[in-house]
Amino acid sequence: MRILSWLTLLLCLPYAVASPQSQSVDRSSAAHLFEVRYGTAHTLQVNFLERYTQNGKFVRAEAGIAYFLRPGKMRWDYEAPERNTFLVDGTYDWFYSPADRTATRVPAKQSEDWRTPLAFLTSHMKLSRLCAKIAVQNGSASLQPDDVVFRCELRDAQEGSTKGVLFEVSPQGELRRIVVQQEGAIELEFSFTGWKWNPPLDKSLFQFTPPLGVAIVNGLLPGASGLRQ
Repeated sequence: MRILSWLTLLLCLPYAVASPQSQSVDRSSAAHLFEVRYGTAHTLQVNFLERYTQNGKFVRAEAGIAYFLRPGKMRWDYEAPERNTFLVDGTYDWFYSPADRTATRVPAKQSEDWRTPLAFLTSHMKLSRLCAKIAVQNGSASLQPDDVVFRCELRDAQEGSTKGVLFEVSPQGELRRIVVQQEGAIELEFSFTGWKWNPPLDKSLFQFTPPLGVAIVNGLLPGASGLRQ
């Protein structure tokens, strides 16, 4: 999302009748507020719901709480249907499965996990560095009628692996949803609720210490591919 300049304070009046021109202004303002709100936060916390679909058919849903810490650290604690943890500590990406008693780690720069691009929430990275192309996605269904949906073409996506990423943003710049679209009609969707800006988070939350008896595996999980990595 190539973020535009500050625009009008009419965003404070979301129920005002808007002309097509003012609607365009609101969309630009939402995108700008989105980057400003998250770019100035030192820590973040949010509830998430992750949904995986293929060919339009629901495959799996998982839910939990995600935490973000500048610079470049985040933690996703899955609580349902199984307890798992995905952690980026700045050096490695960790996936810990208590049920399997295994912890898989991948150097952060080599990770292909789609949560990793969300590290822009923990850095001063501009979305224009993440997206080669960005535009308002007209006609896309949104969670709320006043939300704006943007489509991002990732700069570093492998050819043929992804069709783009959709960001849904509220008029106040709050991230509501991210949808990753891949070839083969595969989608991975993250919906967010209850954002907290600058909650007190201990740095130890972003450090992984394997419990006694847990095996550490280097590289991707056997048989993992695509979004499920």
